[in-house]
Amino acid sequence: MASLDPCVDEIGAAMQVMSAAFPPEFGEAWSSAQLMGMMQLPGSILVTGYTHAGPVGFGLIRSIAGEAELLLLAVHPDHRGRTHGRRLLDRCMTEAEGTGAETVFLEVRSGNPALHLYIKAGFHQYNVRLNYYCGSNGSRFDALSLKLVLGQGTS
Repeated sequence: MASLDPCVDEIGAAMQVMSAAFPPEFGEAWSSAQLMGMMQLPGSILVTGYTHAGPVGFGLIRSIAGEAELLLLAVHPDHRGRTHGRRLLDRCMTEAEGTGAETVFLEVRSGNPALHLYIKAGFHQYNVRLNYYCGSNGSRFDALSLKLVLGQGTS
């Protein structure tokens, strides 16, 4: 049964994907409380993708003062390699533009296969945050800081 609050349903769908998409050894996944907390902030937009079988992926952006940050983008492992990631990314960029954002920022773990998706979409690295992510076994991973000036992306 669907809840009376569509945000709760969307967060539930995102958490289904998050638990499968983000291995704990990298320390990238958020809790449902973190996701719910972000959704309470102005400018936060959760984009979800579905097939007949249910949720396949989601993106979370936050826009403020002409800038947006792509906070999370995930595709369920069973649905990767089928353009869901690119379509979700494109929807997030459209939402960001709709809020008046001119630049989109994101951070991605060094070595994350999604880096290829971001580079192909036109993002450029401008910084490295050393040891940013802390995995479940205490391992540390760098975060690559990327940005895209909207309207200047590639295909």
